[in-house]
Amino acid sequence: MTRSERRGRRPAAALAGAVLCAVLAAGCGIRTTSVPVDAGPAPSRVPCAMPAEDITTQAQLGIPVQVYLVCASELVTVDRTVQVQETASDRLRIARALLDELRREPPGAERQAGFSTHVPAALRVGGPRTGDPKGTMRLSEQPEDLPSEALAQIVCTYTESESLVHDGSVTLGGPGSYAPRAYLCTTETKASPKEVPTTGAVQLP
Repeated sequence: MTRSERRGRRPAAALAGAVLCAVLAAGCGIRTTSVPVDAGPAPSRVPCAMPAEDITTQAQLGIPVQVYLVCASELVTVDRTVQVQETASDRLRIARALLDELRREPPGAERQAGFSTHVPAALRVGGPRTGDPKGTMRLSEQPEDLPSEALAQIVCTYTESESLVHDGSVTLGGPGSYAPRAYLCTTETKASPKEVPTTGAVQLP
């Protein structure tokens, strides 16, 4: 075979290889194209979790606590810090500090992770009235009038604090003359915060 014949066979072999690759690609269902294809943005994800470095940074700023925010239609805890020690004598200060965390708009990192709060920014909490059961906290709005997610956030967050819980429940009242109620935070409440179970109105003397 002469040198010129070998040169002629190399382009032919390369062409045959290219044809074979195209046939195989078509057989696998792959559409060939000569222009770039825009597949669109990647599917969005809502991880409902904070990066470990953010949690560590927050823990250095005060006393670590957990509050419940809404993410993907569920209640999920996030780590925050407050400047109040967990003692029975400071229970109202603890309740106010936790409510402050629930009222404020989640910072950027939490919003990007899908967290939000339904607790009204103007909501306040105070101590019991004369005749209220021990441990009662009075909100500036009637609990039943709050968005269901907001009430669930408050009840479940308060349940995480030993000084705010009595017999496994949190006793909340409003500004009116209605008797306070004992609210429960259950697994079902966290999974679907549309309903907050209650043990019923607390009997006043």
